[in-house]
Parts: sequence; structure tokens; C-alpha cells
Amino acid sequence: MITVLIVDDQALVRGGFRALLDAQDDIEVVGEAEEGEVAICLARKLTPDVILMDIRMPGVDGLEATKRITSDQQLRDTRVVILTTFDLDEYVFEALRTGASGFLVKNTEPAELIRGVRVVAGGDALLSPGVTRKLVAEFAQHAKEPHKDVSLTALTEREREVMALVGEGLSNAEIAERLFVSPATAKTHVSRTMVKLGVRDRAQLVVLAYESGLVRPGWLE
Repeated sequence: MITVLIVDDQALVRGGFRALLDAQDDIEVVGEAEEGEVAICLARKLTPDVILMDIRMPGVDGLEATKRITSDQQLRDTRVVILTTFDLDEYVFEALRTGASGFLVKNTEPAELIRGVRVVAGGDALLSPGVTRKLVAEFAQHAKEPHKDVSLTALTEREREVMALVGEGLSNAEIAERLFVSPATAKTHVSRTMVKLGVRDRAQLVVLAYESGLVRPGWLE
């Protein structure tokens, strides 16, 4: 059973999501919160598998709540999915940087919401290759110099290569095709890279590839 906590300041949104998710045999909504501080308390109490987190809320907003939840060792297995009105909300990139595992627009199709919860609960990031490319391209326009404190020295040459391809938005299957290896091998390289760099999932690996300078602004040109 996948347990879910819904965080949104609109009761109608929470109610709609709850009704949809509770109707699934493998998903249970274990709590609701209308602002970030309550969400943090409930997360620690309930340790849900997935938190659907709105960004704009009174009091502690979704960005701060996400940061505090994903940095809490007690909640290391809890995944946060950002809920946004637009597919490139100005706060989405910062939310991914602080530990969110992906995002969904609020008017997403019901089937996509259900699939997203299952994908994230299974340990994958909720970022399609197309969305990843769009996201990185958007923020690359405002790029600064790479962070000097981001070190990739622990990675092998192949792992750096794989990380760059993840940063460009390629799926494991696409990486496998590009490098002439099996999808299982590509997945193993991605997993080892995440372990070495101490990132939670693929979403943070994309951000780190960008911030370290491994994926340079303008790579889409």
C-alpha cells in the first residue's frame, strides 16, 4: 500500500485528490495539511511514502517545507512531488534542488496523477525526458558560473558521461542506446552515480549535472 499526504491550502483540491487516490486499491491517503508547518509535523508522525506538496501556501510555504522534509533523516524514504499551476513554475527548479522528486501540474489528467504517485513511490523521479530538457533549458538562460564546491572526482569517466546524459534529459533506454550498452547497465551506472554523490534520485542528479558545469548552458543550441 502506497501512503500519501496531501498538502494544499485549497480544501477543494485536497478533497479531489483524496477521492481520486483513495479509489485506488494500492494507494491510501493518510493525511491532509493546508500549510507547510502542519505538513512537516504530519510527515514526521505518519512517514508517508509520497507527499503531494503545493508551493504557494500561507505561513511556511511548500519550498521551505520540502527543504525541511527532505533533509530529515527520519523521512529519507519519503518522496515529495511538487504541485504547481504551471509546468514551469518559478519555484520548481529550486524545489528540485532542495530534494523534491518531481512535479505535477494541478490540472493534470487523473490517470497521470495516479501514475505519478506510483512512479515516485517506486523510487523514480517524476521528470520525463521532455520536461527535463525544458526545465534545464529554461534555467540555463539565467546560468551563473558552476559551483566550485560541487566535486565529481568520485565518479569514473563512464559515470560522468552517464551523468551528463541524464542531465540532458535522456532516459535509461536512451542512454543505453547512445553508449551501446544494455538498459540494465545504464540503470546501474545511474544508480552508482547517485550513491556516490549522495543524491536522493534522478531529479537531483539532473540539477547537480547542471550546477557542477558538467552540462553547460547552451547545450540545447
